[in-house]
Amino acid sequence: MRKEVLAVGCALMVFCGCGKNNAAQHYESGWAAMEKKDYTTAVNEFQQVIDQNSRLAESYRAEGIAYYSEKAYPEAIAAFSRSLNNMDDPDKEFKKDVQFYLAQARMDYGEVDKAGFCGFWIHERLTALGIDNIVVNPADVPTKSSEKLRKSDAVDSGKLARGLRANELKGIYTPDSVSLEMRSLIRLKNSITKDTTRQKNRIKSQLRYLGIGIPQEFLEPFSNWSKRFFAWLKEVETLTPSGRQALDIQIRHWEELRRQKLEMTRALRTLAKTDRFREPLRLIMSIPGFGQATGMAFLSEICDITRFRNAEQLAAYIGMIPMCHSSGEKDGTGDITLRKHAVMRCNLIEAAWVAVRQDPAMNLFFTEQCKRMPKSKAIVKVARKLVNRLYFVLKHQTEYVNSVVS
Repeated sequence: MRKEVLAVGCALMVFCGCGKNNAAQHYESGWAAMEKKDYTTAVNEFQQVIDQNSRLAESYRAEGIAYYSEKAYPEAIAAFSRSLNNMDDPDKEFKKDVQFYLAQARMDYGEVDKAGFCGFWIHERLTALGIDNIVVNPADVPTKSSEKLRKSDAVDSGKLARGLRANELKGIYTPDSVSLEMRSLIRLKNSITKDTTRQKNRIKSQLRYLGIGIPQEFLEPFSNWSKRFFAWLKEVETLTPSGRQALDIQIRHWEELRRQKLEMTRALRTLAKTDRFREPLRLIMSIPGFGQATGMAFLSEICDITRFRNAEQLAAYIGMIPMCHSSGEKDGTGDITLRKHAVMRCNLIEAAWVAVRQDPAMNLFFTEQCKRMPKSKAIVKVARKLVNRLYFVLKHQTEYVNSVVS
């Protein structure tokens, strides 16, 4: 924290010029108390000045520094804010100085948190204690090129303080605790699904390692990983008991994952019938391509559709907009943006593949796009159209009506 910045003499000129010698004396006494680290007396002296002329930004700044030195951060924040509000024709350096103090006080008080793996519980605890705070996306914090090469808590704190001072930090949307817990259930199901796929691959890898080939009848679609296939797996003969034991452990692990996945599916079906999800899920499922699982995933991630002004904002949040690097007459519109909500974009692409099979209008649009670009890019355009439909039904609380293609 920097020490006193402005010369006391400049402030005294303000007081004396106004004919308020008494105020000037209190102001000088306040700084004298600051030098002795008698911050309580300093605050009282500065308040005497404020009582005589509450529009003196210098007095509020001085009061804020005294409070800050006492680690009375809420009072310091309030004082620095009043100093900024009482600047009629502020000097740029003086204003910048007060903004620095305000940002530092907010940092020390914990008014800014970076969104990370800990979730939003810190934000909720601070809010419950009456501490005004925001949560920011680390990717949105302005960063110098030199800071990208060295990462530490001190560097991060400096970036946040600098961003606060310049009013460059914007808080992200913070879901309530109920939404976060529902979201964790749905995300857990997705994790278990991925773990199940990995375990299947491990079993296949174990068979190859032991030199055991899978019969042709189990290589056909819908016959792989059937009851008959697992009955065969449990009867496979190995050269040693150790090989059989390793395979049995892998099988039991897969069976446990399958049991967990079924349990999660039942839990989500129960959750879908609650008042919080029943109606919005019905609206989403009216759109071709969206089922119960995909609809629940979107509802848990979006939480409140009204936080998006239009479908374009929702598309940007999901990551369904192109990258852009234009300059002058050069149009640098590129491929789909790298910044995305990974879960939602993945689900949206899957929903798009279903939509082109179920919706004649989408199928026609997809076919036309495939004449000009690869299918992998055409399906992204279909997914972008699904974002418009998703936003419309949730925003207007209206079911989607399928288009008629003659």
